[in-house]
Amino acid sequence: MAVIQIQALGGIGLCQVAVHLTYASRFGHALLDRALYLTKDWAADDERRELTGVPDELVFATKPQLAAAMLQRVREAGLPARWVAADEVYGGRELRLAVRELGYDYVIAVPKDHRVATPAGTFTAAALLTRLPRRAWQRLRTGHGTKGDRHYDWAMIEIVPDDTPPGHDEGHGFLLVRRHRYTRELSFCRCHSITPVALADLVATVCARWRVEEDFAAAKSLTRLDEGQVTCWNSWMRWSLVSLVAAALLAVALARTHSAGPTPEAELIPLTRPGLLTLLRATVLPEPRRDLAHVLHWSCWRRRHQHRAAACHRRWNETTATATA
Repeated sequence: MAVIQIQALGGIGLCQVAVHLTYASRFGHALLDRALYLTKDWAADDERRELTGVPDELVFATKPQLAAAMLQRVREAGLPARWVAADEVYGGRELRLAVRELGYDYVIAVPKDHRVATPAGTFTAAALLTRLPRRAWQRLRTGHGTKGDRHYDWAMIEIVPDDTPPGHDEGHGFLLVRRHRYTRELSFCRCHSITPVALADLVATVCARWRVEEDFAAAKSLTRLDEGQVTCWNSWMRWSLVSLVAAALLAVALARTHSAGPTPEAELIPLTRPGLLTLLRATVLPEPRRDLAHVLHWSCWRRRHQHRAAACHRRWNETTATATA
């Protein structure tokens, strides 16, 4: 599932915007791939590209185009998957067409003013909902939290697909609607399946997309995905790769732990990634060195690195000031 995370800084600051791909199955889930997003102005700035080491062959691409490229790599790698799930940023026809060309079905969030075609005409998602009879709603369980099961009301409306690639079967298009039981807040997903599909299968795919929030939280808190204060292309690629690999190793270890089944002599919740990392630190990972010689060496290395970074920033500011004078 392709998901974008944008950090709101409330001002000017160091921030990289990236598109991430997560793989989720009944065995586990983990971030698989990432692509750094460059704005159109940034991608066209030859001087900045040279200073930061952006490859010459890399051109501006929208977030949906970056997501389509990652899905292409996953398909070529032979990773088994049927569904692609994403949020509203990826609801445009371009990505949906690419997803179907790759042989995936999809469940992608869309805004309430998204227009869909039906045998009765073309409507926005919100307007189409007013034609829905009360009996069309079903209450389904969507997950289990510390306070018990979570339930939402769901409805599925058949629509006409507008993204059938040449030579492909039209399949089945749906508008999936979720309604909160108490606030009555609505959200919409555009769906496609090449074969008939039940409402419960579409809801399960929506729920699987929520796993990306857990993956981001784990990658940031456990493998420091958001702490790579880098300004060059290679540095960002290396830092994000190391973080994603570490997070994936934790996910694989956790999946193997869960496959062993619960401990029969105790009532325990399933092991979590933070809990697993704590156990690994206590039993497998070596303790960090704390002797005086090592601490002094680390202090010198860190201050030298900070001095070089400050010097680079000064040279960058002088270069940009000269270029814009």
